[in-house]
Amino acid sequence: MHSTRKVTDDLIYVGGSDRRLSRFENLFPIPKGVSYNSYVLLDEKTVLFDTADESISRQYIENVVHALNGRPLDYMVVQHMEPDHCAMIDDMLRRYPEAKMVCSAKAVGMFAQFYGTDVAARALVVKEGDKLSTGEHTLHFVMAPMVHWPEVMVTYDEKDKILFSADAFGTFGALAGNIFDDEITFDTTWMNDARRYYANIVGKYGVQVQALLKKAASLDIEMICPLHGPIWRKDLGLLLEKYQKWSTYEPEDKTVMIAYATMYGNTENAANVLAGMLADKGVKNIAMYDVSETDVSELVAESFRCSHLVLAAPTYNSGIQPKMEAYLSDIKALNLQNRTVAVIDNGTWAATAGKQMIGMLEGMKNMTILENTISIKSALAENQLGALEALADELAKQVNG
Repeated sequence: MHSTRKVTDDLIYVGGSDRRLSRFENLFPIPKGVSYNSYVLLDEKTVLFDTADESISRQYIENVVHALNGRPLDYMVVQHMEPDHCAMIDDMLRRYPEAKMVCSAKAVGMFAQFYGTDVAARALVVKEGDKLSTGEHTLHFVMAPMVHWPEVMVTYDEKDKILFSADAFGTFGALAGNIFDDEITFDTTWMNDARRYYANIVGKYGVQVQALLKKAASLDIEMICPLHGPIWRKDLGLLLEKYQKWSTYEPEDKTVMIAYATMYGNTENAANVLAGMLADKGVKNIAMYDVSETDVSELVAESFRCSHLVLAAPTYNSGIQPKMEAYLSDIKALNLQNRTVAVIDNGTWAATAGKQMIGMLEGMKNMTILENTISIKSALAENQLGALEALADELAKQVNG
């Protein structure tokens, strides 16, 4: 049985959700599941915008068949060739042998890589600014390379002023009937998943996202239909404001995130003492995470949110504690910048973690590293409280202005 919803009078949502998948890309935990969005346009010509992951194939096929209601499929717009969206393309092309695959040139090559099939004869290759009339609607194609794959494009429907945005403006989380942003409490319920999705999936490509935002600014957009998460038709300003900050690596909140690694609780104790000092000095909404217990995708997302970071870790096998090192590697790979960072290290003998952490931070762009690094010997000593207080003073002064 189908589970479709009308987006407009002639645009139908035919996607679905997976609540069984535990990790997106077999990497990022998704306790709330994920949606795979796809849309059918019923104009003089019919159009299918992207497909879905194989995990929801049965539901997806039923939805598409119901939406078309016996009509042939004329065009299938393929904006992104990642398997969570392209897995059903081969099936759709076989079911609808007259359909043309509308895509970028790079997508044709990727299709051959995934399916071992040359679709050049069925492909309508488009480039920046090309348009396709389907009757009452005119589709305007905008290239969006490296948001977040090189073949990506987005599609603007000039009639209904809808941007089909590929992976841009998406979020983790399954949809439960309510597919529009004004049917859910996005800011409180969904924002953390939206941030975590952006930071970990798209975060590295801020320059490319900025280029797409500039192109989008020239379009009169009243609705955004992404490939994951809710459709935006009301509070587009909120979404665009967040993307502006995230893509320029501007912190959302002036506060302190303390990420610590601890073996026997001594480094954690130092982090707790510092957090108490910060709170006494008026710093609000302090975030604190044990890097061994918190998935690195959460740490990355919080690093995109917070203006100041305190990283505390012991030396481990003459290096940085592995979970802290993995986190540092991730934020470097994802191009995080424009943050102020303080370092606390701990070592009973041959303490080297602090210097190595600073070395990794120095390899990142526009990171301000505070000079008063604190080095603990086994456990926080009474005579180190003054140094910790000085660090808290410096952080509080910057955060509180």
